[in-house]
Amino acid sequence: MALQDVCKWQAPNTQGPSPHLPQAGAWAVPRGCDPQTFLQIHGPRLAHGTTTLAFRFRHGVIAAADTRSSCGNYVACPASRKIIPVHQHLLGTTSGTSADCAIWYRVLQRELRLRALREGQLPSVAGAAKLLSTMMSCYRGLDLCVATALCGWDRSGPVLFYVYSDGTRLQGNIFSVGSGSPYAYGVLDRGYRYDMTPQEAYALARCAVAHATHRDAYSGGSVDLFHVRETGWEYVSRDDACVLYSDLQKLPEPDKEEEEEASRAHPEPASPYRDSRLPAETERL
Repeated sequence: MALQDVCKWQAPNTQGPSPHLPQAGAWAVPRGCDPQTFLQIHGPRLAHGTTTLAFRFRHGVIAAADTRSSCGNYVACPASRKIIPVHQHLLGTTSGTSADCAIWYRVLQRELRLRALREGQLPSVAGAAKLLSTMMSCYRGLDLCVATALCGWDRSGPVLFYVYSDGTRLQGNIFSVGSGSPYAYGVLDRGYRYDMTPQEAYALARCAVAHATHRDAYSGGSVDLFHVRETGWEYVSRDDACVLYSDLQKLPEPDKEEEEEASRAHPEPASPYRDSRLPAETERL
């Protein structure tokens, strides 16, 4: 028996306009105004930020990010996922507008899947980065905000690309994106080495994101950590950023210990300068 025969339910009229939406004329901007300029002047100003990073090393690619999604002074979600898997050997960090990042990664997943069905194999990481930058560059100037680091492993080994919504595409070893990236870059530039072990790479990524969340008001929550290997990506851990930062403060600084050991082993020589003045002149000074 049909539902409408049981409870007298009537299907809504889907052909006409929805009563919850304004009329078509309400969407129009004033005459003589460019829509993009009108939105920039009268649109909402909501500050947002994040901390995401990725770096390439001998054993693959490490991707790490915080989990706080902010909208102005409001924390929209303290436990969001900012690292999105694309397929088994490719994932990406997301920074910018959450809705834009989510929809464009869905589009990228679809296009890569269709290309794999047509060609019989998945495109390389460079091909995926070029495809994403080409698709987003068509919307340049329309307030699209997507900044991502594509981390993957293909036939050439571990590969890392940075892609921005204006079509920018860069290949490198270290990328950090978001409002907390200056603080993360400070830690990464100090401790990065290509021949790190996986445990050293995990510690470096956690340390960089934890320090960034401590200094950047728009970053926080937890620290997500992913590792892209030859066999595919692996979700390593999620650690509380505050607890992680407090634990890092309790650790001894290795540079200070090395400096103290070096000063004991090689004491500073006495200054060769000798005062040639007479003692009486020195006393008057």
